[in-house]
Amino acid sequence: MKLKLMLLATVAGVAFAAPAVTEELPPCDNCSDSMTIVSWGGAYSKSQLKAYHEPYQALTGITIVNDESSNEAVAKLRAMNEANNITWDLVDVEGPDAVRLCDEGLAMPINADELLAPAPDGTPASEDFGDSLISDCFIPQIVFSTTFGYRTDVAAWNGKVPTSVCDVFDLENFPGKRALEKRPKKNIEWALLCDGVAKADLYDVMATDEGIDRALAKLDTIKSDVIWWSAGADTPQLLADGEIVMGSTYNGRLFSVIEEQHQPVAMLWDYQVFDFDGWIIPAGLPEDRLNRVKHYLRFATDTQRLADQAKYISYGPARASSAPLVGKHAELGIEMAPHMPTDPANMKNILVNNIDWWADYSDDVDAKFQAWLAK
Repeated sequence: MKLKLMLLATVAGVAFAAPAVTEELPPCDNCSDSMTIVSWGGAYSKSQLKAYHEPYQALTGITIVNDESSNEAVAKLRAMNEANNITWDLVDVEGPDAVRLCDEGLAMPINADELLAPAPDGTPASEDFGDSLISDCFIPQIVFSTTFGYRTDVAAWNGKVPTSVCDVFDLENFPGKRALEKRPKKNIEWALLCDGVAKADLYDVMATDEGIDRALAKLDTIKSDVIWWSAGADTPQLLADGEIVMGSTYNGRLFSVIEEQHQPVAMLWDYQVFDFDGWIIPAGLPEDRLNRVKHYLRFATDTQRLADQAKYISYGPARASSAPLVGKHAELGIEMAPHMPTDPANMKNILVNNIDWWADYSDDVDAKFQAWLAK
């Protein structure tokens, strides 16, 4: 699988160093003096702030307003488009949402080699990003995974710890509140895998009404013990506060609560779901705002900047040329490779998100999921 090979290549590059090459930042002509950038908040937004928001502001003097509405990006961009009032300049989204927004004409198509900087050795951006360019409108940043974190001090577990994602559905051996994201993606996959569906058959089963009903029935078995989250920062906070015993979220958020906050939390890598995350440019921006966005993106997605982001959070950079520049955490001084979802030790049992499937089926499945939630 191309994606898996690319992920392994990212890990392989982490162990050695290479010289940092920074493209000179040209002036920005006819550009706005502020930007509203939409992302996910928490540790992830902090990594963006440190790696490229603050450096870009220091070089240009502009103001960057951070909005944490990425979880609602599709609905909000649809509403903005209907009102003919696009207030966002740049939006961080997951792969399937980027495909949907592009298909609906709500995101602007881009030419990677024209918009983005080449690698330090001159390799065009399109080759450097490779398979992570999943849509004509998508500007990749990271490879990440959604997985589970769990408390390591739960007395009721009698010394046991979860080893399988299916332990999330085992209330007898692992009692306590769980946290799951308040949308179907990934929850449906985990539920069907733990109901006996073979990995190879997963998305074929999901394409039927019976398959989705089967997944919801499996989720019904734990529904009364679930706290539903919308922001990526929710599960780490719930774990740190002891309000849940286990919960799903992005692996970088769990890295933060484990390594930075030193909470009694551990990572469950079983059936982590790989995905891409990156930028889309809302369609229809005025010229001065669009010029600013393009200027910012060339800086923020270059080889060094994406490597810098990996020094603050355990996500693999989407550029192949960035991997050799990633080493230790910028503040903790620990090696980042073992904490990446792409580390071989963490990849023994993975699921790669089917971006095209979710782009095609997301609206229908989400409607059914939300109706189930309301019951």
